[in-house]
Amino acid sequence: MALPSFLSAHISDSLAPSFQQICILFVFFVVIALAARFSLTIISGSKQLTVPSGLATFARFFYASFLKPHSGDGAITGQQAALESFYKAQVASPFPNADVYDATRKRLLRGREDMLGLVAAQLRYKEGKGAWMGKRPIWVDIGGGTGYNIEAMQAYLDVPTFFAKVYLVDLSPSLLEVARKRFDRLGWDVEIVCQDARAFRLENYQTVKSTNTSISSLGSSWSDQSTVNSGADLVTMSYSLSMIPDYYSVLDSIPSLLSSDGIVGVVDFYVQSIVEISGRTYTGGSFNRHVTWIKRVFWRAWFDVDRVGLEGARRDYLEYRFGTLKTVDERNYLLGGIPYYSTQRGLASSMGTSPGYAQDFIESLDASCTESPYLSPQNHRAEMFQAVEKSIPAELRSKAYQCAVINLSSNLPLPSMFYQNNQRRIYYDDTLQKHTQFNNEYIYAFTWEDPRVDHRLLNIRSDDVVLCVTSAGDNVLDYLYQAGPRRIHAVDLNPNQNHLLELKIAAFQSLPYAQVWKMFGEGRFPAFRQALIAKLSPHMSSQACQYWLKHASIFSSTRGFYETGGSRHAIKLIRSLFWLLGLSNDVRSMCNAKTLNEQQEIWPRIRRVLLSRALHWTVVSTEWFAWKAAGVPPAQRRMIVEDHRDQVESDLRGEAIWEYIVNTLDPVVKNTLVGDDNYFYLLCLQGRYSQRCHPQYLSNRAHRKLSQPGAFDGLRIHTDELQEVICRIAPGTLSHAVVMDSMDWFCPGDTQAVTQVQSLHRALKTGGKVLLRSAGLKPWYTAVFENNGFATRRVGARMPGTCIDRVNMYASAWICTKLPDPTTASYENMMLPSPTLSVHSRTHSLEKIEE
Repeated sequence: MALPSFLSAHISDSLAPSFQQICILFVFFVVIALAARFSLTIISGSKQLTVPSGLATFARFFYASFLKPHSGDGAITGQQAALESFYKAQVASPFPNADVYDATRKRLLRGREDMLGLVAAQLRYKEGKGAWMGKRPIWVDIGGGTGYNIEAMQAYLDVPTFFAKVYLVDLSPSLLEVARKRFDRLGWDVEIVCQDARAFRLENYQTVKSTNTSISSLGSSWSDQSTVNSGADLVTMSYSLSMIPDYYSVLDSIPSLLSSDGIVGVVDFYVQSIVEISGRTYTGGSFNRHVTWIKRVFWRAWFDVDRVGLEGARRDYLEYRFGTLKTVDERNYLLGGIPYYSTQRGLASSMGTSPGYAQDFIESLDASCTESPYLSPQNHRAEMFQAVEKSIPAELRSKAYQCAVINLSSNLPLPSMFYQNNQRRIYYDDTLQKHTQFNNEYIYAFTWEDPRVDHRLLNIRSDDVVLCVTSAGDNVLDYLYQAGPRRIHAVDLNPNQNHLLELKIAAFQSLPYAQVWKMFGEGRFPAFRQALIAKLSPHMSSQACQYWLKHASIFSSTRGFYETGGSRHAIKLIRSLFWLLGLSNDVRSMCNAKTLNEQQEIWPRIRRVLLSRALHWTVVSTEWFAWKAAGVPPAQRRMIVEDHRDQVESDLRGEAIWEYIVNTLDPVVKNTLVGDDNYFYLLCLQGRYSQRCHPQYLSNRAHRKLSQPGAFDGLRIHTDELQEVICRIAPGTLSHAVVMDSMDWFCPGDTQAVTQVQSLHRALKTGGKVLLRSAGLKPWYTAVFENNGFATRRVGARMPGTCIDRVNMYASAWICTKLPDPTTASYENMMLPSPTLSVHSRTHSLEKIEE
């Protein structure tokens, strides 16, 4: 295995290796050679030396895995001979108390427990839904070796009582002998089968034969089958797929083992580049999947010595044959960073027994994304006129529908989103630059907009359809709890903000109130990772689940969840200043103040730090801090400066930003009690909520409502631009659009702003409202709304010394109401089920609100 020979076979990736890469590879070989020499010394002198059992165990493993030739012993041939040569030396150790195989695999073969935990959680979820109608599931562990997986599953499920039968299939007699002893010790009834996995058929070991029909390896993933609910409910493969030469035949045989809604759990090594999976929409996420050129070359060559195949085709074919439920990519740094994946999959045909059923399912989901009358035409009679406007495209389709049609016509599994236990999260391509630009980080860990004002201005009702920006998801949950609209479309271009919303929903659906409070009330939950695998995962998309597995440590860190995200920079800066200047006690006193007078007495000591001109001129007023720490885009910052210039005709060293913050904070302290009713600033000051001051969605009462089955059935989570979602919603079906300050991101004269306003007008029903907030007192785009069929009214203006809400972060708030078309007003009056406010009365009510 000379260096030039295997380097030359892989240079076609893109570029030849650099001198630095060759040096790194040379270091790899030097380290391995030294370890090999040390291992041989221990093995050769084992009879004379007293070697610590742990060191001897790993030395013997190294020798058997990397140095010993695997040519068989002559009694058996083929793959079984190679396996016996590889494993026999590891399970027949001469050292006392050294079961080499299990002792080494626990640390070297990572991810097995995670895979078992994920499939166990899925089985628990299905059991709760009555999937087996009182029967117990069946489990087949392919390549299970010593039976470690089956015993390890006990941490998640009571194996003897949960499963009706467990089958362990392996081709190595030596490993299976260890398994027999294991289960004799445990007293478990596990069927041990020494057989080629390609030939294993469940009906040969069952009293009542299964009627499952085997799927041809040449057949379609969506081919018509007479599949019934019989066979295995779980098939697992733990580091065995990479050791099966004829892997495609084994993968093709698995559907004949599985019941119609059975699942497959696989964990194994892999090496792939992002180029190899580009354009694939069905993999369940590409997060952390890329392996660099030098590592791909090294690991493939190294593992090939032991007949372990790391070529990407194995994982590729697995993903092609089965729909993705969950997939996770990790690294084992004990082995130098070797990548491994853990995946949970289901039959690609599990949505139904025919493509027609799948098509109906996709049409139904598409209707809920676009508010098409496909599902319930009787609910759309009042909007029939809008549905036939000339400006409407002939057909409105979501991006999920378009991708599904392409996959079905190309004989591919559907995108992972379609196989989840719910279809809240809508498909998106996570490889697009518009999504990857956020560098796997959400900006906001909590939502800044005050939902109390939203309810007062919009009066959201149970039959409304609401579109809003996701942000941290707090207000989405507030709308669902307090109003319960028929549908909410939560939209955010940053996929990580939607991952956060998914996490909050999963917590409500699977955790008791005390644990939900620990996560999002206190921001600390040390047992988060275990809860994510065992309880939260069935309620999340693949992308969200792997994101939180990667970032699980944030809930166990000393700083906590609320010092994460892009906005953490501002919070950490302020807290550091308080600590350095000895103001921590004053901050604590302000958070515990019982009256406004007490709060106002403490405020001057804190104000001199927060509102110091030196701090603002050097840090806060800079464009970098405004964007990176506070999430203020350049266009919005210019609006603040222009409002200031209208008054003083200058902006010396950030004077506009300084004054803007003064007008924000001083009225908040004067008019709202931070420790009692202003959870926004309480969180910033102390890093957590309190039991007497927190968002409504974190109350015990909200948990009782939102933890009920079906509480989130009306929610659809879109990862896209607002315009891309709005233009795909059926005309005249949207009741309210809460766009926060998103219009501030456009520059004056931007044609995209005009397009978005026109799309909102088309999607809203007559009388529907757009609620927006702005950093400007008179934002330029209100004229765009007025020119495109809206009546605009400022419902809040932040003048010096006044508050427009508990946050007081914006200079103004606006309601833009869709006006009726004069040419269709009489027709609409006949169609609408109840009278609507006239333009005059609506304007009058808005005036009252502003007053």
